[in-house]
Amino acid sequence: MRRCGIFDLDQARFEPPDGADPRWFWILEVPDWINVIPLTPEGDVVMVRQYRFGIDEVTLEIPGGMCDPGEAPADAARRELLEETGCTAAAWTELGWVHPNPPIQDNRCHTFLARDVAFGAAPRPDPDERIETVRVPLAEVSRMIGDRRITHALVVAAFALLDRA
Repeated sequence: MRRCGIFDLDQARFEPPDGADPRWFWILEVPDWINVIPLTPEGDVVMVRQYRFGIDEVTLEIPGGMCDPGEAPADAARRELLEETGCTAAAWTELGWVHPNPPIQDNRCHTFLARDVAFGAAPRPDPDERIETVRVPLAEVSRMIGDRRITHALVVAAFALLDRA
């Protein structure tokens, strides 16, 4: 096991039932994540633009993040919405969860719909985050996914969960 800050790296040995040679796989042990689709009374989604080191680009996303140790996903959703946007919400609905990358990760990403979002405080992002808050009409999100203005797979999955709700 190797501890790497936001995840632990572990190995698992797989012994095929057909007697083939055993193989080793790497597994990322990762805390659960959350995503929030924050809707204003006017029908806009409060989204964030932020730089992502992995692709060296700025992406358009919804607020999200990791659950702290012992923190319930719903509590993490409320915390992340406030930290990243300064918003609170009058009503919350859990839309479901997905496995972000099951071949190598053991976590879930929970998605919440936050309704009647109100701006009330200044955002308090983590020290390594540079976030710009933007409002996007919900009716435009599907087009933005289609023309690749929204490319984060977990954001796309969140809106798929919303469509099913």
